[in-house]
Amino acid sequence: MPDTPRRLAVLYALGALLLLGQALWYYLVADYGRILLPALLAPLLLIAALMRLGQQETARLSAYLALVCGYLLIATSLPGEGALPTLWLGLPALLTLLLLPLGPATLLNLSLAPVWLLLADGALSPGLVVAYLALVGAGGLAPWGMRHHQALLAATDPRDDECPALKPLPLLERLESEVERAELLDQRLAVVVLHLPQLEMAGEQFGTAARRALLETLCATVAEQSRDQDRLGRPEPATFWLVLPGTGESGALLVRQRIEAAATTRRLPEIGHLEVRGATCLHTPGHTFSALRQRLETTGRRLADG
Repeated sequence: MPDTPRRLAVLYALGALLLLGQALWYYLVADYGRILLPALLAPLLLIAALMRLGQQETARLSAYLALVCGYLLIATSLPGEGALPTLWLGLPALLTLLLLPLGPATLLNLSLAPVWLLLADGALSPGLVVAYLALVGAGGLAPWGMRHHQALLAATDPRDDECPALKPLPLLERLESEVERAELLDQRLAVVVLHLPQLEMAGEQFGTAARRALLETLCATVAEQSRDQDRLGRPEPATFWLVLPGTGESGALLVRQRIEAAATTRRLPEIGHLEVRGATCLHTPGHTFSALRQRLETTGRRLADG
């Protein structure tokens, strides 16, 4: 989810506030020997919250920093009497699975298993070992299922990974079906080829965010200037095809001119005005889908060459 970094940062900050409250409570009840740990961990969690809002590298470090804080709190709570330490035993495994990817989390849980078992029980009893390993295995099923579901959605989603346009394969399937329908019903079919010359520069100089903003701006501009039945696809990174069913040469030319005119009114930070190069291709009755596809690819290369 897009707001996950902010949510985790808020959770880290709330954890820091709870630790400060715990330290204050120990002070009020005169338990001075237990004040030091929460008082030291609270600033660390605040630092982790700030790091979580930074780049990907600092985000990973923030997860490990929060994990270390959690480990220290759990390690000081496990050595005790009664059944409570056994209940605390499952927390480090679940905390690791929540903060780290599945692979590193499982490896870390298995590596630290002797430490947590010895702290909880003082001896590696078979029942406790089996319970811990079962918890690690069962806890990993949820993130594994989520990753499998996301991979399945990504494989079946016809939309491009960076913008709302169709991926190359769904685009070709849609175009082929439109060619067959145009031949069967004796209808017209046109395709507007669009090229974004600024895309490569935006990605190299300003990063992924600027590249994605450029792509989304183009898709929004095309959507405003086209009909609901028209379909925009992205066969190449900087080239788009707008399939226009039931449209002749004059209609396709009008759509292309509207898109190019609307693009000049769009201004993006750092990049400037949106620049779009366009051309139109018509399906010739009696010609195959392969012939139209070849013309479209040739037109796209010509636009890319300027």
